[in-house]
Amino acid sequence: MFQQKTASAIIVGIFLISFAAAPAHALTIARDGSATAVIVTHPDAPEPVQHAADELATFLNQITAATFKRAKTASDSTANLLVGPQAAKFADPTFSTEDLGSDGIVIKTIDNNLILAGGHPRGTLYAVYTFLEDHLGCHWWTSTESTIPKTTTINIETIDTRYVPPLEYREPFWYDAFDGDWAVRNKSNGSSERLDVKRGGKHSYQGFVHTFYSLIPPAKYFKDHPEWFSQIEGQRKHEHTQLCLTNDAMRNELIKNLKANLRKNPTATIASVSQNDWHGNCQCEKCAAIDAEEGSPAGSLLRFVNAVAAEIEPEFPNVAISTLAYQYTRKPPKITKPRSNVIVRLCSIECSFSHPLTHPRNQKFRDDIVGWSKICNRLYIWDYTTNFRHFLLPHPNLRVLAPNIKFFTENGARGIFEQGAYTTNGAEMAELRAWVLAKLLWNPNLDGQTLIDQFLDGYYSPPAAKHIRAYINLIHDEVEKTDDRLGCFAGIAASKVNVGWQGNASKFINFKTLNKSLAYLKDAQREVAQDPDLTFRVQCATLPVQYAFMMCWNSMRQKAAESNSDWPMPDSIDTAY
Repeated sequence: MFQQKTASAIIVGIFLISFAAAPAHALTIARDGSATAVIVTHPDAPEPVQHAADELATFLNQITAATFKRAKTASDSTANLLVGPQAAKFADPTFSTEDLGSDGIVIKTIDNNLILAGGHPRGTLYAVYTFLEDHLGCHWWTSTESTIPKTTTINIETIDTRYVPPLEYREPFWYDAFDGDWAVRNKSNGSSERLDVKRGGKHSYQGFVHTFYSLIPPAKYFKDHPEWFSQIEGQRKHEHTQLCLTNDAMRNELIKNLKANLRKNPTATIASVSQNDWHGNCQCEKCAAIDAEEGSPAGSLLRFVNAVAAEIEPEFPNVAISTLAYQYTRKPPKITKPRSNVIVRLCSIECSFSHPLTHPRNQKFRDDIVGWSKICNRLYIWDYTTNFRHFLLPHPNLRVLAPNIKFFTENGARGIFEQGAYTTNGAEMAELRAWVLAKLLWNPNLDGQTLIDQFLDGYYSPPAAKHIRAYINLIHDEVEKTDDRLGCFAGIAASKVNVGWQGNASKFINFKTLNKSLAYLKDAQREVAQDPDLTFRVQCATLPVQYAFMMCWNSMRQKAAESNSDWPMPDSIDTAY
C-alpha cells in the first residue's frame, strides 16, 4: 500500500531520551552517535531471543546511526543490553521467568546492565519492543509506516518493569495486522498473524470456527447416517442444521477425524469443535431433554464438547478444544461446566456498538458473560469492530473499544478475537483500529482516547490530525445523539438510495453530518498537501465519507437543496469515482 517510510519523532522531549549530559544514575547506551553498550545474548539463546537482539540492534541503529556490537557475555567496561533470560543472569544470577508465562516481560536496570527478557517463546521479543516503544518512542503504526525518533545520545533512567498481560490470546483481526513484523512488534499472537518461530510463534488453531461439517461432512455421512444430524420437526436434516450431539457413534467418528487432523498439524494449540454458522440445532428427544434441563442449548453442546476434550487430552495434552457461545448457545448452561481443556468463545454479534457493552441496551449479553465467567476457566471473546455490510462506511464505535475490552477482562476473559475488515486494506480507519486494538489487548487499562490521539498525530501528522479528530468526534457525537443501534451489519439510509442494501437505517448518516465531516477532512488534506505520503493517508481517511455520499446520492442532493447548502461532491456520481 505504501513504500516503507520511517518518520522522525513528532514531539521532542516526550521520550526518556536525553540530549544532554547523563545524570549520574542514568545508563548511557549511546553518546554522540557512537554505541556505548553491547547487546548480549547467551550462546544457547533460542531463535526468538536471537531475533529480539537483532531487532534491538536494528532500531537502535536507526535511532542513533551507531552500530551496536553483539557479545556472548557481559562486560565490566561497557553498558550491557542483556537480551533473554539466560543473558539476564549475567547481571542477576537469581533471575527467573517464573509466572511470566509465554508472553510476560521484564525490563530492568541493574548497575551498568539493562535486562530485556521474558517468558518463552515471545516474552523477550515483547520486552525489547516495549522498551523501544515506551522508553525510546518507537511506534509501528502499520506494516509499512513507523515513527522512529532520531538522536545521537540515549540515556536510560532507572527501570524496573515486570508485566504479564491478562490476555493469553490477542488477535486484532484486521487485514494489515496479519503482517508478521507488525504483529510481533505490537504484541499480537492470534491464529491469523503470519508469525514464524523467530517471531515467537502464535496460538494455532486446527479448524478455526464452525467446524461441525468439516469434521462430519454431510456429503460423506448423511446418506448412511442421517441420525447423526439434527432432527427438525421430526425429520433428520443436514441443510443449515447442526449435528445430533447425543449420538455416541457420531461423536466417536468426530473424535477419530479430529485426531487424524491433529496428527497432521503438530503446531496446533487449539482445536475447534463448534457449531455451524446458522441455527438448526437438534430437537430430538434426547437433545431437547438436556437443553431443557440445562436451560440452554449450550447444555447439550458443552456436554458433547467435554466428552470430545476428554478423549483428545491423553494424546494431545497441550491442545485445548474450542467451542462457541453463539446465537442459540450464547446463554450459559445451568449445570455443566467446561473441562479445564475447553475454551468457550462468547460472541457479541447481536450487540449494539454505539454504546459500551455495559449499557442497558446490551443487558442480555452482560448477563451471559457474567454467567460464563462463573463456570469457565478459559473464556474467550469473539467481538465485532466493523460493519460487515459496508466495510468502507463510517462506523463510529471507536469510543467503545477500550471500555469493552476492559469489561471483557474484568469478567474473566483470557483471550479476545476482535473481528474487523479482514479482506481489505481499504476499510474505514482500518490502520487506526488495528493499532488501538492491539495496544488495548496488551494492556486493557490504557486510555482509549489517548491511544487514538497518539495514532492520529503519529500517522497523519499533528496539523492534519486536529481536523481528522474533529471529524471523528463529530460522527461519534452524532451516533450518540441519534441513538443508532450500530450493529455489525448496519445499513445506510432509510430512503432514496442509489444502490441496493439490506439492514436497519443508520440515522447518523445524514447530509448535515457528512457535509461537515467532508469539510474537516478536506482541511486535513490541505494541511499535508506538500507531502505525498501524508496526503495519501488523509485521502484514504476521506473515502468513507465520500462513499456514504455516493451510496445515498439522490437523497443527499435533495437534502443539500432543501437546506440551501452548497453541494460538496462532484455534480455527477460518474465523476465521483
